[in-house]
Amino acid sequence: MLGTAEVARASGYSVQQVRDLERLGVIPPASRARNGYRAFRRLHVRDLRAYRQVALAVGPVEARRVLRDIRSLPRPEAAALVGGLHARLTREREEALAARRALLAIRAEEGGAETLTITELAAALGVRASTLRFWEQEGLLRPERVEVRAVSARRYPVAAVRDARIVAALRASGYRIPEVRRALDTVHGLADGPDPLVALDARLDALAARTLALLRAGGTLAAIIEAAG
Repeated sequence: MLGTAEVARASGYSVQQVRDLERLGVIPPASRARNGYRAFRRLHVRDLRAYRQVALAVGPVEARRVLRDIRSLPRPEAAALVGGLHARLTREREEALAARRALLAIRAEEGGAETLTITELAAALGVRASTLRFWEQEGLLRPERVEVRAVSARRYPVAAVRDARIVAALRASGYRIPEVRRALDTVHGLADGPDPLVALDARLDALAARTLALLRAGGTLAAIIEAAG
């Protein structure tokens, strides 16, 4: 049996954090010695170390929920919960890769962009004007509207031309509309940074570290699920 202070030293948490994580259900309740003090086992240290890795992967709030829920859910649901964490990280990586590919595809063409009509942009991209209108309906493009001889016409400023090139590059690579939308959101979110490609590379490195952390916790998570089941 281990005292709270021993568990804290072995897991890298403070005594109060060990108590809090026990209260939150991250680790099983400790038994009580005759003197009323908590009596932990080695599996509590194991579970706390796994929690640290899951928290690195998905954040402490989500990690607390996962460690708590896999002890009470039926085995198939608990396994699916952990599998969903891996799927989420994979999806984030795919979105970052899509944004990076899009930026690389348009980088060589930057600098000479100007406001284009729908006909000019369609010709530049090798697509139909109806395709540009469809992308607009899907929220991927936001052209400006101007009056030409009492008729509303589309005009694509520099930012819209850039987005259209991104959409065209990703669609040509087989990305679906929801995936293209998420890639555009990623690019827009990085627009104010010093170099979007550097930021995306840093994000990919961080995702690799988070994925490895989740993999390190995997054996313990599986043991918890099997024991609960």
